[in-house]
Amino acid sequence: MGVQISACLSRMQRTNSCPSGKDDLEDMNKYNENILELCADLHDNDSISLQLKLIKYLEKQTQAEFCTLFVVSEDRTELFTQVIGKRVLKEQVKFIIPLTYFNTVVMEKKVLTDQDISEDDKRTFAERLEVSLHNLLCVPVVNNATSEVIAVACAINKQRASSFSPVDIKVIRHCFRYTVPVLTSTLTLQIERELKQDTQSMLQVAKNLFTHLDDVSDLLREIMQEARNLTHAERCSLFLVENDELVAKVFDGHTSGDAGEVRIPITQGIAGHVATTGEILNITDVYSHPLFYRGVDDSTGFRTRSILCFPIRDGSKVVGIAELCNKLNGLHFTKHDEDVAAAFSIYCGISIVHGLLYKKMTDAQYRSALANELMMYHMKIVEDELLPLQKQTIPKPTHFHPQVAELTYSPRGIPDGDTILAVLSMFEDMGMINRWRIDKATLARFTMLVKRGYRDTPYHNWYHAFTVGHFCFLLYKNLSQLEMLDEIEVFALFVSCICHDLDHRGTNNSFQVHSKSVLAALYSSEGSVMERHHFAQAMCILNTEGCNIFENLSRKDYQKVLDLMQDIILATDLAHHLRIITDLKKMARTGYRKDNTSHHQLLLCLLMTSCDLSDQTKNWLTTKKIAELIYREFFTQGDLEKAMGLETPEMFDREKAFIPELQINFLEHIAQPVFQILNDIFPRAGPLVEAIECNKMMWNKLRRESLERRLSSTNSLDFFHVKFSAEPAQDRLSEESETDSNQNRNG
Repeated sequence: MGVQISACLSRMQRTNSCPSGKDDLEDMNKYNENILELCADLHDNDSISLQLKLIKYLEKQTQAEFCTLFVVSEDRTELFTQVIGKRVLKEQVKFIIPLTYFNTVVMEKKVLTDQDISEDDKRTFAERLEVSLHNLLCVPVVNNATSEVIAVACAINKQRASSFSPVDIKVIRHCFRYTVPVLTSTLTLQIERELKQDTQSMLQVAKNLFTHLDDVSDLLREIMQEARNLTHAERCSLFLVENDELVAKVFDGHTSGDAGEVRIPITQGIAGHVATTGEILNITDVYSHPLFYRGVDDSTGFRTRSILCFPIRDGSKVVGIAELCNKLNGLHFTKHDEDVAAAFSIYCGISIVHGLLYKKMTDAQYRSALANELMMYHMKIVEDELLPLQKQTIPKPTHFHPQVAELTYSPRGIPDGDTILAVLSMFEDMGMINRWRIDKATLARFTMLVKRGYRDTPYHNWYHAFTVGHFCFLLYKNLSQLEMLDEIEVFALFVSCICHDLDHRGTNNSFQVHSKSVLAALYSSEGSVMERHHFAQAMCILNTEGCNIFENLSRKDYQKVLDLMQDIILATDLAHHLRIITDLKKMARTGYRKDNTSHHQLLLCLLMTSCDLSDQTKNWLTTKKIAELIYREFFTQGDLEKAMGLETPEMFDREKAFIPELQINFLEHIAQPVFQILNDIFPRAGPLVEAIECNKMMWNKLRRESLERRLSSTNSLDFFHVKFSAEPAQDRLSEESETDSNQNRNG
């Protein structure tokens, strides 16, 4: 404190050594006495308290209604104040220097009055400071040691006069001539305090992040929350770098959920620029920036003002991008925010890399558990089993039945022992063995392992996969060899059909998730739990020695067929089908275009779904028998759900399910639309639509008769053993005679 007073006295003596007159000397002595008292009182280490004292002094000496002190930011782009008169604001009021009238004060060290600014600027100034503005005086505060403006002192509304005078300018300059050292040291101390607080906050952030390594989704949410808190941002997005794409899974601190992840090219937009250059991008006016796309703002009504986008690194490698929108307590993000983001990104990079590594480790453990389970369940193929297939010439498909290539034919009449040879026959008849240079022994081994990959569930067993593959064969034979698709797409479709339900457990995705199964732990974050497992099992078989039927494909075709298989098998999830049904209808309405890549993808999904539901296009006897198998499987799942205390939907509850009603709803809302779209694209598929309509009419008849007879049972499966007068007599007789002979091959 004594040092500060001595400094003030020393400055006074040097300044007042040559007074020009008696009046000037008296004025100087008066000001010096006041300044000395002020300097003696400036012993605060807190900048707010210091500013309150300076402002009180200026208000008294200039007879201003209010005074305030705008401090120049470190990057010299902003002025900010938190004290206006006696008021201490909760949030700082900020002005951008280059874009306002303050530019001449800070950069040119000129005095500014209300006469120098427009009426609009006066109104804005008054609104921002919440004062009534009559007149204004702004004087630069210069640090003589650096010759730079460190603050702007503003006096507002001269009392007992119409405007501020040159004497007021002199008073303000005289004040800061002696108090600048104290002001500078206090502001520096405040910056150091804030830096210390930021460091402590960063350590706490690191602690928070590293407690979420076991769940990447939670980790991403935590990163976004901390990023917003540290920089006072309104919104935030996170992109992870995967190959040549940016993948967004978190928006505004929440996972994308049902909306799915968003992928954009790594070279696109602001995030792409930061990802490729590795440099922070601080945009103060996004609408004037060439990389910003304002279409989202226009469609949502949200207004993006400023963006701070920074890379998240693992060493020198960029592993992610964080994009912050709209500074809440300022006009734009500052240099300080950039420094905070740079430090924060280091912790983000370490936590994300370790989080992903932890996920890979746990995934590997789950896969290992599944692999062990698979090995325990399935037996190895004995090479002796292949000898009969290797020695035998692959017969024509008609060897198994004269009508095997007709749309109405159901292959469930083919004995189980002949199904592998029948699959080989279909491969041969469609020309795939020669076209793709498939070794026959490899194909036989692959098909045998696929067959053994199916469990003995009532419906989702090998016979289901066989009939789905056979229906793909029927579409090929009856719909112009599916010439709308490429050869490799047809190949992938057929292989996918026989693999699409590998290792099905007789339970659906919902059961896996709610029962917290191993499969759910492995795949639930990506959705389509069972479908992803089916594809993984197909890959497992393909990677088994002597089973890779794609081994002679070129590298390009090999990768393409695997990508196609993944997309096709995932399309068997009805939730996926319902998401694309609108696009399918549009494609059917506007016409299929072979040169349209998305049309190829949609058509493959449609064909796969058609094959999966093909049992609904067969005769009534087959359709009813299949329904019994399906509900036998459904009710088994329902029993498990009840035992586990889980909610059981009606169609899985053997005590509540009204099977005719459920079947009618399924045909109307799922099966009929699928085959109607297929018929719109392939007019020759008309008999399939007619067959479904006939089956629906029969279910309606059984529904009415059940209601009239008031049939009830504690086990809905009893429905299939009731004799209905609405059923054709020959079907009832044939059902009685064929039930026993078909029991083994139908599950």
